[in-house]
Amino acid sequence: MNVHVDNAFAALSHDKPLSLAILAMGGQGGGVLADWIVDLAESQGWVAQTTSVPGVAQRTGATIYYLELLKAREGVEPVLALMPTPGDVDIVLAAELMEAGRSVLRGLVTPDKTMLIASTHRSYAVGEKEKPGDGTGNPTVVVDATDFAARKTITFDMDTLATKNGSVISSSMFGALAASGALPFTKDAFEATVRKGGKGVEASLRAFNAAYDRVLRGGNDKVSATSPKTFAEIPASAGHPALDKLLTRIRREFPDIIQPMLYAGVKKLTDFQDPAYADEYLSEVAKLHAADKAHGGGEKDFAFTAQAAKYVAIAMAYDDVIRVADLKTRGTRFDRVKKEVGVKADQILYTTEYMHPRMEEVCGTLPKGLGQFIGNRPALFNWLNRRIDKGRRVKTGTLFWFTGLYVVSSLRRFRRGSLRHSIEMAHRDAWTAEALKVLPQNYDLAAEVLGNRRLVKGYSDTHVRGLSKFDRVMSALPMLMGREDGATWMRRLRQAALLDEGGIALDGALKTVASL
Repeated sequence: MNVHVDNAFAALSHDKPLSLAILAMGGQGGGVLADWIVDLAESQGWVAQTTSVPGVAQRTGATIYYLELLKAREGVEPVLALMPTPGDVDIVLAAELMEAGRSVLRGLVTPDKTMLIASTHRSYAVGEKEKPGDGTGNPTVVVDATDFAARKTITFDMDTLATKNGSVISSSMFGALAASGALPFTKDAFEATVRKGGKGVEASLRAFNAAYDRVLRGGNDKVSATSPKTFAEIPASAGHPALDKLLTRIRREFPDIIQPMLYAGVKKLTDFQDPAYADEYLSEVAKLHAADKAHGGGEKDFAFTAQAAKYVAIAMAYDDVIRVADLKTRGTRFDRVKKEVGVKADQILYTTEYMHPRMEEVCGTLPKGLGQFIGNRPALFNWLNRRIDKGRRVKTGTLFWFTGLYVVSSLRRFRRGSLRHSIEMAHRDAWTAEALKVLPQNYDLAAEVLGNRRLVKGYSDTHVRGLSKFDRVMSALPMLMGREDGATWMRRLRQAALLDEGGIALDGALKTVASL
């Protein structure tokens, strides 16, 4: 019996295989990339094996494909593992920047062994999107970690490169792998593997070769923690008499430093409603700018007016049912979705929206008097709400649902008479009145009061939560009025409110302010 076991053990290969881990999300072709590598190895007389551990949907984790490659030996069976071992992976391919960071955290990338090939583009995770404020991860932290953790890194925007060539990121990652020299196979062998696929071969080869050439040029793409926002300069003419009047007013009434922001606000509100509404916005900002000049705003580059230009536009372009319906039925949106999912000319795309309207949204869309009539009668309101407050899957690609949303979007001309508009304008006036009241006593604090409007966004439940946080942050204003550091504390309260949806951090910050 012992002799039999020893003979069986002797027939097993003790050679160390090449190990690869691929981290990719749905739609990025991670499975195709793994199959290509297996086919490539087998065509060159190697033994190859691949396994996968699926990630969770909605971008909370990528699927990990693990491969081991071993040169075949006659009469000897290879021993291959099913899962990657931390600290023992030769090549890691990450189809997104934060997945490269996760591979480091999992121990798959090590400085003495691993070559990391990663795309620098971002596909934001649920954990980043769900934050009320800016919850995006810092890409420079990932780049610094990978530069330190990997033996060698090859990083550039493989997704954009693939899209430009009509393919998906798996093709450009395969090209980067070929150019890296990490596998002992020729470029011709890589290309022959792609050709065997039979579908989208030409586009895949274009992306493959573009990535191959990009790696040979050398150097990794630089990433930055934040993309600086820039505003377009005011053009000489907007091409329409009503819009040109607005441009003339911006130049005549406001300082140069504020004009680009005002121009952005005018464009936003003209798109939201009409040029007359944008003119109303300029009148509101002009009132605040006059107070700013009266209290020395020029010495502070009119920081108060700058905040007003930004946040008054946001307050007036509130999200309502009409706006949502308008955005979902625009041709530009359908074009964007088609581009994102890569729809071909011979394919038909259907989109399904999940909507959960409440009676509050219905009343807000109605004329002010009728909306108040229903809202002031709880029995009627609740009876209607039981029939309205239901989740619906709306297929905007069908004539029935598209027509319904289009009709709702056409109510824009009646928006100024709606209950929601009345409520939003009353809130805007109360908020700016508070800022004007603070301005003579504490200029910086008044500017921060205007900045608090950032907390109010969205519609339905999201709007209610944001409004609640706004009210709670503003409740600290009397405690901060007489303090020199009042503006700093107001900013800290707002930042705390943006940290989590439940407002736990804000609770703690408010207690701290109360104890000052």
